[in-house]
Amino acid sequence: MPTPTSPADTKKAPQFAAIKLRPLPEKPQSCCADGACESKVQPVLSAEGERYSWLVSGMDCAACARKVENAVRQVEGIGQVQVTFATEKLIVVADGDVRERVEQAVQQAGYQLRSENSTPEPAPSRLRENLPLIVLMVMMALSWALEQFNHPFGQTAFVATTLVGLWPIARQALRLIKSGSWFAIETLMSVAAIGALFIGATAEAAMVLLLFLIGERLEGWAASRARRGVSALMALKPDTAIRLRNGERQTVAASELQPGDTIEVPAGGRLPADGKLVSAFASFDESALTGESVPVERTCGESVPAGATSVDRLVTLEVVSKPGENAIDRILKLIEEAEERRAPIERFIDRFSRIYTPAIMAVALLVAVIPPLLFAAPWLPWIYKGLALLLIGCPCALVISTPAAITSGLAVAARRGALIKGGAALEQLGRIRQVAFDKTGTLTIGKPQVVAVTPLAGIDEAELLALSAAVEQGSTHPLAQAVVKEAQRRQLPIPTAQAQRTLAGKGIEAQIDGQYIRISAPDKLSQGMPASALLAHIHQQESLGQTVIVVERDGEAIGTLALQDTLRDDAKEAVAALHALGVQGVILTGDNPRAAAAIAGELGLDFRAGLLPEDKVQAVQALNQRSPLAMVGDGINDAPAMKASTIGIAMGSGTDVALETADAALTHNRLIGIGQMIRLARATHNNIRQNIAMALGLKAIFLLTTLLGMTGLWLAVLADTGATVLVTANALRLLRSKD
Repeated sequence: MPTPTSPADTKKAPQFAAIKLRPLPEKPQSCCADGACESKVQPVLSAEGERYSWLVSGMDCAACARKVENAVRQVEGIGQVQVTFATEKLIVVADGDVRERVEQAVQQAGYQLRSENSTPEPAPSRLRENLPLIVLMVMMALSWALEQFNHPFGQTAFVATTLVGLWPIARQALRLIKSGSWFAIETLMSVAAIGALFIGATAEAAMVLLLFLIGERLEGWAASRARRGVSALMALKPDTAIRLRNGERQTVAASELQPGDTIEVPAGGRLPADGKLVSAFASFDESALTGESVPVERTCGESVPAGATSVDRLVTLEVVSKPGENAIDRILKLIEEAEERRAPIERFIDRFSRIYTPAIMAVALLVAVIPPLLFAAPWLPWIYKGLALLLIGCPCALVISTPAAITSGLAVAARRGALIKGGAALEQLGRIRQVAFDKTGTLTIGKPQVVAVTPLAGIDEAELLALSAAVEQGSTHPLAQAVVKEAQRRQLPIPTAQAQRTLAGKGIEAQIDGQYIRISAPDKLSQGMPASALLAHIHQQESLGQTVIVVERDGEAIGTLALQDTLRDDAKEAVAALHALGVQGVILTGDNPRAAAAIAGELGLDFRAGLLPEDKVQAVQALNQRSPLAMVGDGINDAPAMKASTIGIAMGSGTDVALETADAALTHNRLIGIGQMIRLARATHNNIRQNIAMALGLKAIFLLTTLLGMTGLWLAVLADTGATVLVTANALRLLRSKD
């Protein structure tokens, strides 16, 4: 039984955003196999109705998804329909139980449905898969040979070849007409082939069908290439897992794992679910998910996403994700939502093609009948030209020009650790001329670090830091944790503190070896302000954006510690890359002006500090009026500003609210990915423009040569198939992009 989709909102691991299945918008309709459906789907009641999902087989191109949608939309009681070409999933929201009618509608349209949890049928052998094409090629060669020796026999052979090739195409055309797709390529091809037979162009009728089938195979190959990235992602998750229960090791299906289960992953093995490391230490290869080429070191208690590989040791983890909700599943859901959010140019091409195709059929009819009726021109030549025009006007290359490029662009972005929520977001990214950064957790690591230890007379750095760490041991305050971590990093022996207590609003103190050690801010000292020399030093550090704390021993200051949130390693490189693209940057932060100025000075950026969330929104709106702006953030307070910007970009380690609000997310937390996304978006737009130019340019050339009598039917279909292949191949170039 397939698992139905659920609208439930669940808690997510920090690395990735869970994408909820939201109401699906109506989408325009716009190719391909026979089969039956045996899947049974259990409904889940949602706010919009009962929701069902299947996997669709037989889709060779992006237009196939629209045809399946169109067929399902004809079923009474259907509220919303979405077919995701990349993941081959059909999702339906309906008022009642429509399973049988949906399955019947899809079957009649020439496609197959199967359960989401079903084991896919083994792929047919290449011989069997290409048998219809091979048969037609052999018949075509025999017909041509007979034509050379005996014209009547040759003509009869060409007719037989045409009928053999026409049968599956015409059958599919009738199916699509019944399901609401009147102007599919199969319909145009059937009309052209039958018309060619009636006017005696038998050889060309057979050639048209042969070239069409070759084009279909090429499109299927291109589609499999486009989906390969998604298939590879799905393959990252192992089918089984080793679960530890009551001291025994059990091999169970990965789908049976529940939060709280303890699992083992051997060296070189992949995680079947999101987990929290129980082992003391391990290295994980997360490159397939985040694009990070260097193995990531994790310590006990840290989260590790599903699909990561344990590099060098057997590890034990506690499962933290529910079935179907791990990092890989959430990325797949994001891809599904990405196809829902189609780019404006893609929606325009869809609307245009719905008008364009019937208009071309009307023009072809007029070309065939007007000259003979009004100007006494011979019928056969003009009918022939009309049929050729019909094939030239096929919109396949135009329709696929945009989704092919966008799918490739989104796949490349995902491979680099950037998740972009659809073609609309990708299109907006290409327009960006400004980037606004949050500071803490975005440009900086978000965790303070000790950057200076200044002892006074009678004590050295190591002793000062060790005493401070002893007092701060066990505290949950970020500054306290930073002090302890620095002492541990230096491998200092930390003495035992007693009578530790927090002084509300003042600091913290404890007793060590009979001495009272107190840590506080400079203005909270027990004896007032420190000496003038120390005070000048503190002011100098604070002017650099550092937070200074003073350490006292028995009421006397013995030194200071300076802490600061440090820049991400790639922050300067990321800002330089944006400047190289002509994109300006600005920092919008709620932090104090001194800290903001220090970070802005290092990066050479303007800044605005002390901003509340509503202030950030106002700043973003003002900047957005100048030129398209991207807001990059990680916190709940950044979400409103991200929503107000042209496009919001979330750091993958950010809060759930920020991740869900954003239009894109950097799963690897590397800022250099922002420039890469913008560069990729611009390359995708250039690719789309090239595709549209090729699709329309070839049609214009062959339209002119056909009307002048220079080209015929087989060149017409070659032009259409060639344009489709060229457009698809051009889009696939993005997949080879290394920059």
